Amino acid sequence: MITALLVANRGEIACRIFRTCRELGIATVAVYSDADAGALHVREADTAVRLPGAAPADTYLRGDLVVTAALAAGAGAVHPGYGFLSENAGFARAVLDAGLVWVGPPVESIELMASKTRAKELMAAAGVPLLAPVDPASATAADLPLLLKAAAGGGGRGMRVVRELASLPAELTAAAAEAASAFGDGEVFAEPYVERGRHVEVQVMADGQGTVWALGTRDCSLQRRHQKVIEEAPAPGLDDALRQGLHDAAVTAAQAVGYRGAGTVEFLVSAGGRPYFLEMNTRLQVEHPVTEAVFGIDLVALQLRVAEGGALPSATPPPATGHAVEARLYAEDPARDWQPQTGALLTLEVPGAPGIRLDTGYTGGDTVGVHYDPMLAKVIAHAPTRTEAVRLLARALERARIHGPVTNRELLVRSLRHPDFAAGQPDTGFYDRHLAALTAAGSPGEDSARRLAATAAAIASAVGAASAPAGSGPGPARFGAWRNLASQPQTRRYRSEPDGTEYEIAYRTGRDGVPAPGTGERVVVAGPGAVTLETGGVTRHFTVTPHGDRVHVDTAAGAYAFTAPPRFTDPAERTGPGSLLAPMPGTVVRLADGLAPGAAVEAGQPLIWLEAMKMEHRVLAPASGTLTTLHAAPGLQVEVGALLAVVQDAPVHAPAHQEETTP
Repeated sequence: MITALLVANRGEIACRIFRTCRELGIATVAVYSDADAGALHVREADTAVRLPGAAPADTYLRGDLVVTAALAAGAGAVHPGYGFLSENAGFARAVLDAGLVWVGPPVESIELMASKTRAKELMAAAGVPLLAPVDPASATAADLPLLLKAAAGGGGRGMRVVRELASLPAELTAAAAEAASAFGDGEVFAEPYVERGRHVEVQVMADGQGTVWALGTRDCSLQRRHQKVIEEAPAPGLDDALRQGLHDAAVTAAQAVGYRGAGTVEFLVSAGGRPYFLEMNTRLQVEHPVTEAVFGIDLVALQLRVAEGGALPSATPPPATGHAVEARLYAEDPARDWQPQTGALLTLEVPGAPGIRLDTGYTGGDTVGVHYDPMLAKVIAHAPTRTEAVRLLARALERARIHGPVTNRELLVRSLRHPDFAAGQPDTGFYDRHLAALTAAGSPGEDSARRLAATAAAIASAVGAASAPAGSGPGPARFGAWRNLASQPQTRRYRSEPDGTEYEIAYRTGRDGVPAPGTGERVVVAGPGAVTLETGGVTRHFTVTPHGDRVHVDTAAGAYAFTAPPRFTDPAERTGPGSLLAPMPGTVVRLADGLAPGAAVEAGQPLIWLEAMKMEHRVLAPASGTLTTLHAAPGLQVEVGALLAVVQDAPVHAPAHQEETTP
C-alpha cells in the first residue's frame, strides 16, 4: 500500500496528482528547482525537497537526485507525471532498484515504446497500420513534405516539417539539438507528413491481471508548433467502424508490450479516414481530464491502484456520457509567432460553473519564468453534447480574469467559435490556415469596445484619486469638510495591450464627485474597482483592477489591458540602426558558424539562437551588412531588449526580426 508519494514533476500535473493523493489519504512529496522554490506545487505538497539549480538538465531531469529525494523524504512511491523523466526507462529502473514503487508501466514496456522507431517496427509486426519511415540520407523531392520527429520523446520537441530538400540538413541538426536538450537523446527519424490529417488518440488503462480498457478516443488536432492547444473526447466525426478499429489497434499495441497502467496510443487519420500508428506514450497525457470527464473516472487513482497490484474495477470500461473539451492556457503571444511571455501573474481566476474544471500550477501572485513550459492552466468543460461543451468552455475562458503576461486566451475563444471547429472536423492545419484571421485586430466593434473599457478605466482611476486621503497621492485636495473638486476637463491616456493602440479619454468631474465622460456615456455606478456605463441604451459592467501603471478591465464580453504610454518605450528607440535585440528573456544556446565581428551577413540570416521556455528562437539579421559588435555567447542569459549584436550598414533601422522555431 502506498502511503507517501513523490511526484517527479512540477506545475499543474504535480498539483493534479496531489489532489487525488489527498482524496486517497496519501502523503505527498514535491521536488523543486531553485526557480520553483515558491511554486504552487511546492506550497501544496506535505513535504518538498530542493533540487539545486534551475535548468531542467540540472534538476527535474536528474533521476539520481529525484530518487535520493524520495528516499530522504520517506516516500514509498514515485509518480513521474508527464514530460521530463516520465518515459525514461533508466529512471523507472532506478526507482525500482531503490525499493520504491513505480507508478507507471513496466520498464520493459517503456523500453519497447520509448524509441518511436523501435515502436513502429513492433507495431508493424503486430499488424497495426503505420506510415513507412523515410531515410533522411536518401530522401528525394518525391518524399516531401517530411516530418522530423524525436525518437525519445514527444510534446512537439524536436519536430519539424520539411518542405524543401535543401533545408533538410539544417532542420535535422536543429531537431536533433532540441531532442538532445529535452530528452537527453538526439535520435531523430523522418516519415511522410500528412497534410490536413487529424491527430486522434486512444486512452488505454491496463492492470496486471490481463485486463486492458480502451477508454474512447480524443481529438488533439488543433496544435501550434506541433503541441496540442485544444483537445476533446470523444473525437468527433468518426464512423463506428473507424472508432472500433482504433480501439482494437490500441488494445493490440498495449498487449504487444505487456502494458500496465495508463497509456495513450496516438494515430494520424488522413483526410480519407485512414488511420496510421504514430506512437504510444507510456505515461499520463496532458489532456487526460477530457477522458476522465466523459467516463466519470480518476485516471491517477487507477494508476495508483494498479501500481499497488490491484485490478481494474471491471472487465470493461464504464459507459461514456457527454462530451468534454480542454483548452490549454499559455503565456504566449500567438500574434507574434507564439512568442513566450514571462513576468508576474497578478490574477488567475476562472469562474466556477457546473461542468467546468481548472487544472493549474499557478495562482495570482506567482511569477512565470523562462525555464519551463509556458502553460498556465488547462480549462475543461463537460456537457451532454459537443456543442454545449464548446459553448461552455468558450464562455468560461471569456469570463476568466487573467492579469499579467499576454496569453492565448483570446485565440482559444475565437478558435472554439470558429465555423470549421464548430463543424466537428478539426485538422492539424487549422492554425496554418486561420491564425492570421484569428489573431487579427480590428474586428467589428472591437475598437469601440476597447475605447469603452478605457473609459471605464479612466472613470475608476478618477474616482479612486478623488477618494484618496489627503496627501496620499494625486486627487482633489481636501479642506476640512469640503473638497476642492476639479471642474475643468481632464484627460487620461491609455495604450492597449498587446497591439499598442492609444486612447485618450476626456471627462469632467461634477460637483457630485462623479466623472462624466466627454463622449456621452452615462455613468451608472462609479467606484475604484467597478464601473457601470450606459451607452446607446445598453448598460455594461466593468471590473477595473490597477497594477501599478497597468490596468486590467474585465467585462462580460472580454478582457482588456492598458498601460500608460511612458511604460512602452521601445528598446529599439534606445539603440542604433542594425541592432539585434533579445526578443525575450532567455539563454543563448549557439551562434551561426563563423560569427564574429567583421563577418559579412545577409538579411534574414539566422545569427543567434535563444532558448526560452524549452523552445529555441532564432534571431535573424535585420539586413545585409557587416557584423561590427557581438555581445552574445553560448550560455549567456539575457533579458528582453538586451543588445546581442550590431550589423553595420543595414538599410532598415529596426531591431532584428525574431522567428520562433523548435530547434
